[in-house]
Amino acid sequence: MADLFQLFAVSAVVMGVSQTVARERIFAPLRARLGGKETWWGYLVSCPYCVSHYVAFVLVPLTGTYAIDVVVGGWVGWGLRWLLSSLLITVIAAFYRVLFWFVDESQGLVRRRQRTEDEETATKRLVRRQVEQKVSGEPPARLPPSPH
Repeated sequence: MADLFQLFAVSAVVMGVSQTVARERIFAPLRARLGGKETWWGYLVSCPYCVSHYVAFVLVPLTGTYAIDVVVGGWVGWGLRWLLSSLLITVIAAFYRVLFWFVDESQGLVRRRQRTEDEETATKRLVRRQVEQKVSGEPPARLPPSPH
């Protein structure tokens, strides 16, 4: 059985690489060239779960992270060990991806909440300034253009 740390570390690498290939802007030309999600080839590089299989298939023999032993010998045994270990790492990477999504989504919520608070503060300042101008007899200030 592969070292547990190595199993989880290789799974994290698989998740990171597959997420980068399938979602990040740097690989957008590759995904577009393959037809995006509208074609079979494009879908295979636009889906992080799909990409994680290919990455795991390569990384398992490169890192020697064979987490599942089989009793069959020879080439068949080696192939099964490679396939099953790759699939296990892919499944662990999928769980990492879910955790990553929750962390990323919670950060997005924090940013949206901060933006809302900033907009509310700006609105209160504008209203206060308009009231002060009305009281002092100055012409009302125009609303600044919305950044959205």
